[in-house]
Amino acid sequence: MEVQFLIDEKEKIKIEIKNEGHTLCNPIVKELWKDDKVEVAGYSIDHSLVSNPLLTVEGSDAKGSLKKAIARLSKKVTGMDDKFKKIK
Repeated sequence: MEVQFLIDEKEKIKIEIKNEGHTLCNPIVKELWKDDKVEVAGYSIDHSLVSNPLLTVEGSDAKGSLKKAIARLSKKVTGMDDKFKKIK
């Protein structure tokens, strides 16, 4: 996965996430909305077969909020992975 910052400001970021889709972006946006500092969180994909998602985050610390959301998601996925390993 490659990430390119199109807008990189303290209160607003817009990134293109290459070769990804709804499966990655939707959980990130849902997790971002749990942060009180986030005012705008969303993504768009012009065409799912030929376009990359554009993720937009606005708030008092946009990049920090994104980092925290990704860290929380990472913990959830790791916990789920451990549970699946226990299935026989």
